[in-house]
Amino acid sequence: MESIKWAVNHMPKTQDEYLKVMSLSQVEKARTFHQSFPQYARTPLAKLDAMARYLGLKELYVKDESYRFGLNAFKVLGGSFAMARYIASETGKDVSDLPYSVLTSKELREEFGQATFFTATDGNHGRGVAWAANKLGQKAVVHMPVGTTRTRLENIKKEGAQVDITDMNYDDCVRLAAKEASETVRGVVIQDTAWEGYEEIPSWIMQGYGTMAMEAADQLKDCGCQRPTHVFVQAGVGSLAGAVVGYFTNLYPDNPPVFVVVEADAAACLYKGAAAGDGRIRIVDGDLKTIMAGLACGEPNTISWDILKNHVSVFAAAPDWAAAKGMRMLSAPIKGDPQVVSGESGAAPFGVLASVMTMDEYQGLREAVGLNQDSKVLLFSTEGDTDPERYKNIVWEGKDC
Repeated sequence: MESIKWAVNHMPKTQDEYLKVMSLSQVEKARTFHQSFPQYARTPLAKLDAMARYLGLKELYVKDESYRFGLNAFKVLGGSFAMARYIASETGKDVSDLPYSVLTSKELREEFGQATFFTATDGNHGRGVAWAANKLGQKAVVHMPVGTTRTRLENIKKEGAQVDITDMNYDDCVRLAAKEASETVRGVVIQDTAWEGYEEIPSWIMQGYGTMAMEAADQLKDCGCQRPTHVFVQAGVGSLAGAVVGYFTNLYPDNPPVFVVVEADAAACLYKGAAAGDGRIRIVDGDLKTIMAGLACGEPNTISWDILKNHVSVFAAAPDWAAAKGMRMLSAPIKGDPQVVSGESGAAPFGVLASVMTMDEYQGLREAVGLNQDSKVLLFSTEGDTDPERYKNIVWEGKDC
């Protein structure tokens, strides 16, 4: 069985110029926007007391994004807010003046017209972009990488987007979306990865993800937890991880939690950068074959990478078995705990945490991040069973594929 790999962060610090992207005021703006949607409801924070005792922790919380807007994943938070910010900038307005009721009004449609939003996705992000475009009367074009399941394509098609599965990997799909947007009148790339010259929209997407982190912080306080000691968060390009790490660093500037970033080992570009230790970006190419489709991204978001190398303690690369283990444990909770239906990418951090706390071979990692009976750990299950057949194969049939 392949081992979980990990690297303690010894990278040189930067001036931290991107931390302000996730300022509390910017995230509050995003949450207020999302709250204006008639479909909005705060997603649950599962408090797993029995599991915490089993793993040797004080408290354990999992934010369950399978309830988000009826879309079974958190991604819509980023795409919808980025679209609103884009429309606001094009019409000379502040996004605070564009709640859902205004964005969907006949008056705004006449003022703004229609744009075409291009994106690449393994499923969740594209579905969120397609859903938001549909609700806001805009167009969406979605490209999906090789190996994407038909179920995920059909979910996007139902939202009225033009969608296809290509013979490319995720990062090449991103390049295709960017090229087509540049050749289309009023074409806009809505992508949650940043590169040189494309940073504004990804920063808006990250702020949209901040809604989830801000909800979790409020819910922790409702549970009597004033501050988590540890936050585990998954990473593909790193946008979610940068958003979560950035938000909690701003929320607890004097005493931030210990942050652990978990990637799929087949696409562990952030881990490789941390292992090299020089702070430079590393790229992983090829097929990026893993059950964690949402994490199969080999080129880091430049904004997030800057935040992560300044504030993350450990980067971990998880084999598929760790994600499958997390899915099974969350789906079959210890008596008294709530169930969390978590997909492959959603359960990876929990699978790593459970392995680190119960397997002797990871004692060094456990000690490196200071996990013990006093630890209060927060995780994010970023998706539910977005591919129900695959979920059943893994959870019911015991397969890791």
